[in-house]
Amino acid sequence: MTVKIASAKLVVIVGLFAVGCSPEFGDEPKSSAEVFSNPIIPGFAPDPSIVRVEDDFYLVNSTFEYFPGIPIYHSNDLVNWELIGHALSEPDTVELQRVQSGSGIHASTIRYHDGTFYIITTNNVDGQMANFIVTATDAAGPWSAPYVLDGAPGIDPSLLFDDDGRAWYVGNHMPPDPQFPGQAEIWLQEVDIEQMRLVGERHFLWRGCCGGVWAEGPHIYKKDGYYYLLISEGGTAYEHAMAVAISKEITGPYQSNPRNPVLSHRQFSYAYPISGVGHADLVELADGRWYSVALGWRLVDGVHGLLGRETFLLPVAWETEPYAWKTEKLTFPVFAPLTGKIELHTPLPFAGTRQNDELAFHDDFDAPTLRHEWNFRRAPERRFHDLQHSQGALRLMLQAGAIGEGEQYSFVGIRQRHFQFEAVTKMYFSPAANGEEAGISALLNDRSAFLLAVGRNDEGDVLQLTHNVNDERTDIAAVKIDADELFLKVTGDYLNYRFFYSEDGSGWKSLGGEIDGKALSPAVVGGFNYTGVYIGLYGSANSAASGNYADFDFFNYESTATSRDDWFHRQMPNENRH
Repeated sequence: MTVKIASAKLVVIVGLFAVGCSPEFGDEPKSSAEVFSNPIIPGFAPDPSIVRVEDDFYLVNSTFEYFPGIPIYHSNDLVNWELIGHALSEPDTVELQRVQSGSGIHASTIRYHDGTFYIITTNNVDGQMANFIVTATDAAGPWSAPYVLDGAPGIDPSLLFDDDGRAWYVGNHMPPDPQFPGQAEIWLQEVDIEQMRLVGERHFLWRGCCGGVWAEGPHIYKKDGYYYLLISEGGTAYEHAMAVAISKEITGPYQSNPRNPVLSHRQFSYAYPISGVGHADLVELADGRWYSVALGWRLVDGVHGLLGRETFLLPVAWETEPYAWKTEKLTFPVFAPLTGKIELHTPLPFAGTRQNDELAFHDDFDAPTLRHEWNFRRAPERRFHDLQHSQGALRLMLQAGAIGEGEQYSFVGIRQRHFQFEAVTKMYFSPAANGEEAGISALLNDRSAFLLAVGRNDEGDVLQLTHNVNDERTDIAAVKIDADELFLKVTGDYLNYRFFYSEDGSGWKSLGGEIDGKALSPAVVGGFNYTGVYIGLYGSANSAASGNYADFDFFNYESTATSRDDWFHRQMPNENRH
């Protein structure tokens, strides 16, 4: 039965996950070929959760208002990841049609038990939370319709399948007796996994090591007879941190690790190239080694998170307390044991592997369906794209909706994954009425977007560059054109964006000059901004009914950076690069 996810109950401030990666304890890389560069998944990849199934690893991220929701990545080496599908791909099964920017699908957890994959997550419908589970026997899908868990408040749920056959839900909520605003609490309850419902007594476990400021993102692991509760605290900005507690019983009581927090970059300068580290998950390798994935920000000039939060990898060691005076010596995870931070370079987890070249993306639109990299803003209420009418082209039908909060509009885009990039498309479009437009866009979300689009006014067809800010539109530059076929290009160089057009794909002309990318920064745009910049294709009739469309012949995106690590050296120009 199809279950539509509706609102639940509780408003909670959201935080995100971060983890990193490093070598076996004490190993030193011998050459650059034996290390990988962080992040392992660049460009809007927050709240990572990971699971190993034999020699395969699977990882998921948050997607908020974007659809399809919850990308699923696969890897055999923890460093190179392939996007193989999405857990939420049917628009009618999830309430994502009209959510605001920053709402939607929050942190998800992926687990595997007895031949089945489970993803548990939260849908935030503008402040109302619904927690649900989807299942699959193949991580690439198909995935089940959502099973909503009644009576499950809060965000960031996780599952533990214990070795006695019982399954447990762990999440957060705002306690009835908070000591200060924003204090959250981790709670636990058994799940009847066959009936998909919470059963038994609810247990309240921990408010964290640092006062419980936005305690969230909990995961429980069982190791050597102990239960380990790993949580995020401090929010998803500079003060983000990870803490761990231990118990002999899953229901507690839990004892805080005296060395908490176990992972954070809060002690570094705001200018340090990797910030906001947290929201981590752990995975054990087949040979007994452990790694963690975590989110972090790569902030331009220490402020501007254009790419959103991304996924980092780091090693984890387990150390037993050395104190002779303790009768029971406890063992705790140590993240990045040699340095205590997420590093730019870390030895490869598996010898004989290498990190692939930077991600590039090209689509000739010759497949029957859109490739996994493409996203819509919100689940479409009606289909507005077509790959059949014009062979080898993507057709976008113009909808009445335009870029704006909670709107349905014709946009398909991919994540901006690099600070320096170039994206090019070829468009066929002839506006039939004033107000119709189509082109290429760079947007953070509905609150801030740049649009290079062909439209029509009383003087004829024009190519116009505009900036949409909170439903208000500012014209930047325009030029009259006399062509139905046009090449469009957008480039990025950290905080500098440029927009170009050409009639032949080689003689490029700039429109609007250098654009200040701070207008796309989450630090500048108001409200909660949990995503990164997208580059995509757009069409609108701007409040009018229309049967018109735009055809796009291809889309090409690639990095223009000199090297994968340029961003780090730019932020720390005097660091030792040996």
